[in-house]
Amino acid sequence: MIFTIGVLSFVIITIVIGIVVSRKVTDVEDYYVSGRNASTILIAGSLIASFFSTVAFMGEAGDAYLGYPLIMLLLSSIDVSGYVIGAIFFGRYIRRSRALTLPQYFGERFNSKRVRRLSAITTIIGMGAYLVSVTQGISLLVSNLLEIDFIYALLIVWTTYTLLTFLSGAKGVLLTDTIMYFVFTVATFISIPFILKKVGGWPEAISKTAHDLVNQPNILDWHGITGEGAFHGMPHEALIWAIILGLAWTCVLAISPWQTSRYLMAKNEHVILRSAVVATISVISIYIILFITMATVNLINPSIDPPEMVFIWSAKNFVPTFIGVVVISGIMAAGLSSASTFLQLIGNSLANDIFNLDKQIRKGRPTTTLRMSKLLMLMSGVVVLIITIFPPPAVLWIGFFAATIFAASWAVVGFTSIHSKRVNEKSAFWGMLLGLVGIVGGELFSFFIYPLPVYLEPVLIGVILSVVGVIYGVRTGEATSEEKDYLKKLLTAPRNLFDRKEIKVTNRFANALIIFGFIIIGFTFFYYYYPVNIY
Repeated sequence: MIFTIGVLSFVIITIVIGIVVSRKVTDVEDYYVSGRNASTILIAGSLIASFFSTVAFMGEAGDAYLGYPLIMLLLSSIDVSGYVIGAIFFGRYIRRSRALTLPQYFGERFNSKRVRRLSAITTIIGMGAYLVSVTQGISLLVSNLLEIDFIYALLIVWTTYTLLTFLSGAKGVLLTDTIMYFVFTVATFISIPFILKKVGGWPEAISKTAHDLVNQPNILDWHGITGEGAFHGMPHEALIWAIILGLAWTCVLAISPWQTSRYLMAKNEHVILRSAVVATISVISIYIILFITMATVNLINPSIDPPEMVFIWSAKNFVPTFIGVVVISGIMAAGLSSASTFLQLIGNSLANDIFNLDKQIRKGRPTTTLRMSKLLMLMSGVVVLIITIFPPPAVLWIGFFAATIFAASWAVVGFTSIHSKRVNEKSAFWGMLLGLVGIVGGELFSFFIYPLPVYLEPVLIGVILSVVGVIYGVRTGEATSEEKDYLKKLLTAPRNLFDRKEIKVTNRFANALIIFGFIIIGFTFFYYYYPVNIY
């Protein structure tokens, strides 16, 4: 009963926040980009919260429980570099564009309607699929806690994040993302010691997990479980998979719309750089304790079904009730924050880049634009609701597929749009299109015809085809004067970038990241290596 009350209370609080913040939304810039004055904590909170959806706390946690904690940690250790890489080489330039959406940026950068619409379609497909995944995850959680049918849980979840996004737009999403970031971060770090204590305590629990699990040998080896019936048959296949997906997710964090769109809302470029550092530190800190600890739950219960519920099951059975409520609310917070972000991006791209409602702003009709944007946002939500009802839950697979669409379709075009003078409209269009066709075609082939080997991951096929498309465009076309002028504007640094006080503060964040690197090495040695190899 206490878990039911906790979840319902959290839903009510989320809706109330949306109603309160909606009163402060006065124009399109507020609704789309929160007035472009967000602080470091708001940007960092939104980056982390929109990333740590149910894909992390349910899908990836379930994968760690099934036997792959270290390989998931390896993947994550690679991909978190995307925050800093993206902020330095892409995000800060995007803010200079003053665009309302990422597709608008691509359209203006290449002076092309077809590039803008193609990137908008990619956004809608990718974010739509990811939203389905996240909605499934939260609905499974609510269904399990309230002991109600999945459909009713889905309606509760959908209504919550749709109302929040519909009413308050980017302002509400930024605020709730940050609140939710603190909730699930505190919940994770408080609950882990209780879970470890129940399964035997540190270092005994980790040592026993590594050496005593007969049904899951090698679970804490770097490659996880291998052999017949395992997800990865051989250790080298696990390594190749982690590296390819890790690099793909590096591109996702660096350039995907639900991450880099946060930079459009930042107060200045120093905020972008600082928030990337905070996100890097926060994400890897949570992952390292979450994955290894979820593997130890096998000592008590090796048959949690579905495995995505492992963290939730642990919160209900291993930790004090109040903390368990906070943990489950935190997981729900992560899911709702991601869902609201994804729905916002879908609605914004549909309104701004497919129906070109930004023309209404230029005609002096901002109220009409805001009203239509909200209507299209609601319609997008209804479509997602209908789609989510039918497919069986596949939280991790759908989430990974949806996110890596942007690595395949956008990464090459995005980075070259800033750092190449030769890339042009033709390059951008064919690079995006071939990347999208490559990953979608690869996934369909692997699913319906024949599973592709690990070294031919669909995202890798997409990236290679995207490179081919960009090279083709460079060889057969030229950048126009409009494209060159726009690039020149992007490369012109704002004055506040050289403010000495701002630089001094930003340098402190950079130094903190360096120090954190040494701390995490030491922590990993004592938390993991010592129990497994020395104790």
